[in-house]
Amino acid sequence: MKPTERRAFLVQATALAAYGASFASSTAASAPLATSAPPDSTTAVPTPSESASNPPNSEITANTLVEAEKLAGITFTEKERAQILRTVNSLRTQFHDRAALGYLPNQLAPAEVFRAELPGMPAAAVTTEGDPFETPQFKLAARTPTDEELNYDITVVREQALARARAMDAELRAGTVRGPLHGIPYAAKDLLDTAGIRTTWGAEPWKERVPTSNAWVIDALDRAGAVLTAKTAVGALAYGDIWFGGTCRNPWNPEQGSSGSSAGSASSVAAGIVPFAIGTETLGSIVSPCTRCGVSGLRPTFGRVPRTGCMALTWSMDKIGTIARHVSDCGIVLAAINGFDPHDASSVSQPYHWSMRQDARGLRVAYVPEWFAGDAAAGYQPVLDALREAGAVLVEVKPPEVDSGALMLPVVAEGAAAFEELTRGNTDDALAWQADEAWPNTFRQAWFIPAIELLQASRLRRRAMETMHTWFMQFDAVVAPPFAGDLLLLTNSCGQPCVVARCGFENPQTPRSVTVMARNFDEGTALRVASAIESRLGKWDRFPTL
Repeated sequence: MKPTERRAFLVQATALAAYGASFASSTAASAPLATSAPPDSTTAVPTPSESASNPPNSEITANTLVEAEKLAGITFTEKERAQILRTVNSLRTQFHDRAALGYLPNQLAPAEVFRAELPGMPAAAVTTEGDPFETPQFKLAARTPTDEELNYDITVVREQALARARAMDAELRAGTVRGPLHGIPYAAKDLLDTAGIRTTWGAEPWKERVPTSNAWVIDALDRAGAVLTAKTAVGALAYGDIWFGGTCRNPWNPEQGSSGSSAGSASSVAAGIVPFAIGTETLGSIVSPCTRCGVSGLRPTFGRVPRTGCMALTWSMDKIGTIARHVSDCGIVLAAINGFDPHDASSVSQPYHWSMRQDARGLRVAYVPEWFAGDAAAGYQPVLDALREAGAVLVEVKPPEVDSGALMLPVVAEGAAAFEELTRGNTDDALAWQADEAWPNTFRQAWFIPAIELLQASRLRRRAMETMHTWFMQFDAVVAPPFAGDLLLLTNSCGQPCVVARCGFENPQTPRSVTVMARNFDEGTALRVASAIESRLGKWDRFPTL
């Protein structure tokens, strides 16, 4: 998620939230910075600080409630406040007792599990022919830039990669072929656990964290024969392009950050260092760096790729996807990491339909005319021309009518819960990025989100899912500039897949990209449309000059 994509919203608090917040602030203010080993929310549960284990002493008065009411936008009478004051300490004791039990593991999902499928509203059946496992289109640069130029990696696994490559070559010589990724090098965003190789989440408190097992996706790529070469830079705790080692750079313009938070994955692919990389997205973390760095990206439907062994930010929105030089390469990699794992509460078993043999002919591709009008959008007209040439049927549509104002609440609330130890233990000060929109301040604000507002936001999200389902059923796919309207927020919140494809250049240092979205679990159609655009415009195979 990048700063420009964060929606401005007022975080409110009810009186009940204020009680919990007053407890949190009183403990956080006196908690020392961590001096022991960095917390590992995957394999160990940090011990609460001494102050977090002691009952709060701050007094709650009628004036406390009056101030909380201002945030919540609600007013109680003096009689109602008096009654609240007689009973509120039972809630505060409950909050204290829960906190005293210790911090919860990062990947422990809530009991309420988000599903992209709506009851009684399945995605339309997709009929495909052909073998998706065809010759990859991987193209490598003739040179490898140094990391000093781009700051793209956190950990390079040179010796392991060489040993793995030799083993894969031996298998090929013996006649064993695992598939199109056999022997292909790749990099993985440093949110994915790798046994014996540090996985830092890009954040100072975890920079020496070494998992003991692999993420599900890493094992899947291992079975496919791929060769892990590096763990790539990730904006601290999956936000932006700033990590504890600095800022990851855009190969087209090294003075510019590569955007976030799959910053290093997009940067390394754009520079030709690896042919593909794994990224994740909650709200733009694949779309944004792929757009900035001019590479292809595929954000799958929520639930398609298991997230076991991947740092959790927002359990109901996190997705693992692929970044590559070519749209078809993204499709090939997704075939290797598609699957079901019962250890991920949101994992689903859905078939993956896609073939490189299929084109976009006859597909109904929607677009919103105003998004392709005016001087700023003039560069996107060739996209529509390419689709017409490919035989697609262009359909003019209006944007979906969805009130998206509340859809950001789950991101900040779940993120604050996932990293409670940072706020409560005051270790959030250790993060390099401390701007108002950065995680430390955002997580603090989240302590003032009323439970009622969060539930109402969830109900509004269900309404948005129904609206988006109905909207997508009118056509096969929709094409749009990367950040047009509210589509980035809406499709991430409702689960739809998205493909990013390069479609031109604003100037020699600024690639231009377009996005293609489709119905839930219909990545194949989005890939067909994006491939038609990519192949006809012929803009995908140019490398930056470094």
